[in-house]
Amino acid sequence: MAEVLKGGACVLLLLLQHRGSVRQTAAVLHGAVLGQPGDTLRLAVPSLIYTLQNNLQYVAISNLPAATFQVTYQLKILTTALFSVLLLGTSLSRLQWLSLALLFAGVALVQAEQARAAPAPGDAGGPPQSYATGLAAVAASCLSSGFAGVYFERLLKRAGGCIWVRNAQLGAVGALVGLAAMWAAEGRAVAGLGFFHGYSPAVWAVVLNQAAGGLLVALVVRYADNILKGFATALSIVASTAASAHLFGFRPRAPFLAGTAMVVAAVYLYSRPRRPPPGPAPAPGDGPGPGDRDGKSVGAA
Repeated sequence: MAEVLKGGACVLLLLLQHRGSVRQTAAVLHGAVLGQPGDTLRLAVPSLIYTLQNNLQYVAISNLPAATFQVTYQLKILTTALFSVLLLGTSLSRLQWLSLALLFAGVALVQAEQARAAPAPGDAGGPPQSYATGLAAVAASCLSSGFAGVYFERLLKRAGGCIWVRNAQLGAVGALVGLAAMWAAEGRAVAGLGFFHGYSPAVWAVVLNQAAGGLLVALVVRYADNILKGFATALSIVASTAASAHLFGFRPRAPFLAGTAMVVAAVYLYSRPRRPPPGPAPAPGDGPGPGDRDGKSVGAA
């Protein structure tokens, strides 16, 4: 349902871009999906991985405290950077490599502290939790997130196209994959009880949050910069820790707080933009050029 809502929202945004013209929107979607079958099949790869990643996140959050999951999940920055170097030939600065090492050390410190601590008490009668299962799930989710994100970026750079069209394609394929997996795993139960059996307000809230999160990522990629993204990530870690303390009685200890601070610092350092290479020194007496502002070039500013 999250993929259906996300894809539907992208189609609605495309409709608004074409000033409400259903014919133009349908023509764009038809040309992107059926007109380029090879491109659509290539998009099925990250869509399949994203669907797997979403399910891995549910497994991880079911077996880990929310704050621990949020901190550990930042390892996706490390996996994304490594896949960017391998698949896209991206060059990382020394500061970024240092921030990745700091990120790994911070996550390792959090995991070591959590492994020594007793598991967080769940609700009475709740399902048992396995810390090892949760850790394995979040590690696999980070790997899949890094690869799928870089693969999708590679497709966008090579084939181009509107980001809303691409997300609509991802949503359509993801919905079909999720539907097939659901039918294979619980087809009889769905046939007997109905598709929306068990959809409580809390479940709908999760579905809407998941769909909105996917759209927000696209907006961040298009309109925001890495600094804002880094601050948003840091804020999400702090919010998750505070919510876990209030809702589940989670009590972070000194190693957890230290590791979390290292992760937040690593995210900020990694997101800092690179400084442009210094230009030639101006000759004595030269004033700012026509493209300068307060003695600094527009690009450097």
